[in-house]
Amino acid sequence: MAVNLDATAQNLSTWTDLSGFSALRQSAQADAKSALPVVAKQFESIFTQMVLKSMRDANFGDPNFDSQASESWQGLADQQLAVTLSNQGHGLGIAEMLVRQLGGKDAPPPGAGGTTHAAADGSDDGWLARLGSVARAAGTAAVKTASHFIPGDPVDFVTRMAPFAQKAAEKLGVSVRAVLAQAALETQWGKHMPQHGDGTPSYNLFGMKAGSSWDGERVNVPTLEVEGGVPVRKRAAFRAYESPAQSFDDYARLLGDNPRYAHALGKGDDVAGFARGLVQGGYATDPSYAHKIAAIANSPAMRQALDALKNGVGAPTPFE
Repeated sequence: MAVNLDATAQNLSTWTDLSGFSALRQSAQADAKSALPVVAKQFESIFTQMVLKSMRDANFGDPNFDSQASESWQGLADQQLAVTLSNQGHGLGIAEMLVRQLGGKDAPPPGAGGTTHAAADGSDDGWLARLGSVARAAGTAAVKTASHFIPGDPVDFVTRMAPFAQKAAEKLGVSVRAVLAQAALETQWGKHMPQHGDGTPSYNLFGMKAGSSWDGERVNVPTLEVEGGVPVRKRAAFRAYESPAQSFDDYARLLGDNPRYAHALGKGDDVAGFARGLVQGGYATDPSYAHKIAAIANSPAMRQALDALKNGVGAPTPFE
């Protein structure tokens, strides 16, 4: 029985169409080589979905608006977006590349600069195994790229950032705990920070804006400001660095050299006093900013992370 692959591709225009996937499986069993372009498009949509998810996970979040429900709906929308992108025109080009590489019907013929790839037994379904290998390799690469700097938990974050925080704290005359608490608040323990368009991190650990006097790299991302007690979504330019060390150095320089933050300096272990000095100097518009820093500094998560650092659990990983 002939299988209409064009109809099968149309049936897969929505990610919820499970019957379309069943038809695609039957198509692959009936004519593996002809089904390759359709399967390659499905791989492209899965890969695109993985990239979108990784970008969402590493995005600079808005805790006042984010919720489990919004994240669920965003995930559903991303799944459909991935399918739509892969099926429009030439998609992202991944499917076409796979077809050429794996020897589908659109691949260049032997002797014309291309190579067809058949299974060892001479059949055409060897591309299924190769497609699986490519999928695993591409998926691993996507996760590694998106998680280039995602410590993942307070212990890992503190372990990695402590050497840089120590240097900044000494310059500012405050405790390491205070500096780490502010960085943890701004980035949710390193999981969220402004990113470049290609998904690489800005290493901006303190949410520092890029004003007219800033001549370094910058990233433009959505942010949340509080104006007149009302949260307002905006798009702003943030400073970008090549490493966390640069971010901590610039942070210490900004606070230490700007008289606006004089009341935040030299507070020692008085984390609340340091945080109030930041707000007094206009560091953040969030009226609860000082309270949040103090709460994180005194949280069980911070105590556990500092205890682990003191006991030598894990070794700091330099990013310079």
